[in-house]
Amino acid sequence: MYKKLSFIVVFFITTMLTACGWHFKNTEVLPKEFQTLTLQTSDQYSDMARALRSELLLNNVKLVPAQPNVAVLRLNSTTNGSRVASVFKQAREAEKILSVKVSTTVTIPNKGHYPIDVIVHRSFFDDSRAALAKSSEREMMIADMYQQAARRVIVKMVTLNPVFVEK
Repeated sequence: MYKKLSFIVVFFITTMLTACGWHFKNTEVLPKEFQTLTLQTSDQYSDMARALRSELLLNNVKLVPAQPNVAVLRLNSTTNGSRVASVFKQAREAEKILSVKVSTTVTIPNKGHYPIDVIVHRSFFDDSRAALAKSSEREMMIADMYQQAARRVIVKMVTLNPVFVEK
């Protein structure tokens, strides 16, 4: 009896959540002033620039060429780093902590410049016996870290919303 009742409750909750059209209250996260942006970077085809561009497009941001009345998101720098977190008995490095640091600046017309810095860390188990597989895994992990950093930049841009409210 308990199994049937729990199945019915789980089925009912699942049906209600999937069938009722539930969605977030505010689907447009960025302020209206950031719905149109200029993305500036020294290398348009770098991995971070592509990740940032794709995240902006996913958030329905229209990217336009430089104009005097449009906010500018400038990708200043992207740095990768790693440091040893643990070692094997033979004094070989076993685990590394990978880091990606992204520095951007948002320039809002008639408001000023606002720096946004994001750091993403991941742990990575490095086995020298499977160097080719680990190299590929590391590249995939860094690409994922770029995507996560781009998402964090957009989240931090949302915090600039009070800048637009006139005092």
